[in-house]
Amino acid sequence: MIEYLRGKLLVKDAEHILIEVNGVGYGLDIPLSTYNVLPRAGDNVELFVYTYVRDEAFRLFGFQSEEERDIFEVLINTSGIGPKMGLGILSSFSIGDFATAVLNKDLGALTRIPGIGKKTAERLVIELKDKMERFSFRQPLALAKIGDAARQRIREAIAALEALDCKPYVASRAVAKAYKIVGEDASLESLIKESLKHR
Repeated sequence: MIEYLRGKLLVKDAEHILIEVNGVGYGLDIPLSTYNVLPRAGDNVELFVYTYVRDEAFRLFGFQSEEERDIFEVLINTSGIGPKMGLGILSSFSIGDFATAVLNKDLGALTRIPGIGKKTAERLVIELKDKMERFSFRQPLALAKIGDAARQRIREAIAALEALDCKPYVASRAVAKAYKIVGEDASLESLIKESLKHR
C-alpha cells in the first residue's frame, strides 16, 4: 500500500496531478485544498497518499497532510460517500470547519457542498458526529510548505507532548500553534517549550 510519495511534480491540474518518483509516474486525484499549496510543475513535492482498492478499481489520492488523508478515509468509509464526494467535501471546507459543521448539526453549511442535499447532510451528521471531534481541533501543517528538518522537529515535538500524556489531537494542535509562533528555524527545544503553553 502506498502511503507517501516524494518526487517531481510533472503535471499539475486542479483535480489530478502526476508525480515522478525514481522514474515512475504516479497519478493522484487531489482536493482543491491540496492543489492550492502545490509548488510549480517541475519542482519537488511530497504528499500523503490514500490507496483506494475496490473490485477492479485501483486509484491513488494525494493530500497535503496526514489529517486530510485521515478524514478522507473516514468519509469514504461512511455510507453513501464515495471518493468523488470525499474530495468535494475537502475542496469545500477546511478539516476543522467541516468537523465543526457536523458537530454543530449545521445542515445549511453542509448542503452548500456540491452533491449534498438535506437528507445526505442529515445522514452525515448522524454517522459522523462521533468521529469528528478529533478533527475539529486539528490545525494541519501542509507538507508542501515545511522543510525536512522542520517536519522532523514537528513530529518529535508532538511525540514529546504525547509522552507527557497529551492526547494526540491536543499535541498536534499545540505544536501547530507553536510552530506558527516560533517559525521553521526554531530549535526542537524552543518548539516544545512554546507548545507546552498551548496544551
